[in-house]
Amino acid sequence: MYITCLDLEGVLVPEIWIAFAEASGIPELKKTTRDEPDYNKLMTWRLGILKEHGLGIKEIQETIAKIDPLPGARAFLDELRSITQVIIISDTFEQFATPLMKKLGWPTIFCNSLEVAPNGEITGFKMRCEQSKLTTVKALQSIGYETIASGDSYNDLAMIKAGKAGFLFKSTDKIKSDNPDLPAFETYGELMNAIRKAME
Repeated sequence: MYITCLDLEGVLVPEIWIAFAEASGIPELKKTTRDEPDYNKLMTWRLGILKEHGLGIKEIQETIAKIDPLPGARAFLDELRSITQVIIISDTFEQFATPLMKKLGWPTIFCNSLEVAPNGEITGFKMRCEQSKLTTVKALQSIGYETIASGDSYNDLAMIKAGKAGFLFKSTDKIKSDNPDLPAFETYGELMNAIRKAME
């Protein structure tokens, strides 16, 4: 029994925070988990910038409404789901992910949640569990699944390395050079072929 675990941002959809940085004109918000491995540190820093600029959930959701999946992502996901179970494991939040899941055909996603005040200010965030990607993959393995995983950032490495097969996808040169043992792909066709081969 196989289950494929995919990251969301950078793999199936554009980076939400980069899109919001461009829409809001706040370049500091372009920093992602490709740049900062410590997710708690990154999110706390982001919330500070939002507060400083008086921005909240409404403004971010308006940007997300205009984001489309990466070209080919929906077809890739549909094909992948026809041959194996798929779970998207993301450090994003339910309040961000829902409109994107609709555009991707409602795949299963495990993610986190934001704490939002009545005035729309994002006051905090609640992580589903510690090291959510690795913890989830290990839990799936504990109930009899072989896992295959793919992602693009530092926070994906543990789940990529923990399974039967793992692949970098549209990652950075730095992450690729730091992990020469991990196959790295740039197209959905290459990734699909690698997943099919891993399942043989």
